[in-house]
Amino acid sequence: MDLTWYGHSAFRVDAGEARILIDPFLTGNPSWNGGWEEPAEGVTHVLLTHGHDDHIGDAVDILRSTGAMLVANFEICMFLVGKGVDQSRINPGNHGGTVDCHGFTTTFVNAQHSSSSSGEGGTNTYLGNPAGLVLHFPDEKTLYHMGDTDIFSDMALIHELHQPEIGLVPVGDRFTMGGAVAALACRRYFKFETVLPCHFGSFPIIDQTPQKFVEGMEGSGVNVPTLKAGESISL
Repeated sequence: MDLTWYGHSAFRVDAGEARILIDPFLTGNPSWNGGWEEPAEGVTHVLLTHGHDDHIGDAVDILRSTGAMLVANFEICMFLVGKGVDQSRINPGNHGGTVDCHGFTTTFVNAQHSSSSSGEGGTNTYLGNPAGLVLHFPDEKTLYHMGDTDIFSDMALIHELHQPEIGLVPVGDRFTMGGAVAALACRRYFKFETVLPCHFGSFPIIDQTPQKFVEGMEGSGVNVPTLKAGESISL
């Protein structure tokens, strides 16, 4: 499995025949100035944790350009169909559900956050409940993208049910848990082999580095790579 981080919460996952973009906020992402075309090359799936604009990002353009499958909750799927996404290419789910993505499965789990899309005139469109996403592959490690979330005790059940080896964890504070709390969540509720911090450094009002998280994970035995936007790691 190859993981590429594009800043904020945007990741590409290349595993087997699957080419997956998660929360592809690329255009307008202060951490990434390379546009969406290169990250979206050959993409087969676009996965969205929730409906905030800094997570939906370039999903519509990517889906319309590539014909990739959209995996998200029902509200987000239908919202993007209304923006021109092919309805035959959506694969909706919701909390507790697992969907077959042809080569891997995605399970929707809880996240403590909110979910809407900003419109003109300050209006917001409700887009269902925010989620974390657990990806199971037949011949790869299980990956858990927490989405935007705070710590919550039912993370213990997510570990019991799915036992993810790889975690993609928000650490930037203000809109998600901060680094110290994120480290507590990883150490108390999971047995990750590798954790990649995200949702930091992209906007001035959130933490600019993952230092608090890295410090909180010291001595845990967990691999904590700190990538720069556009960098990849093989796991």
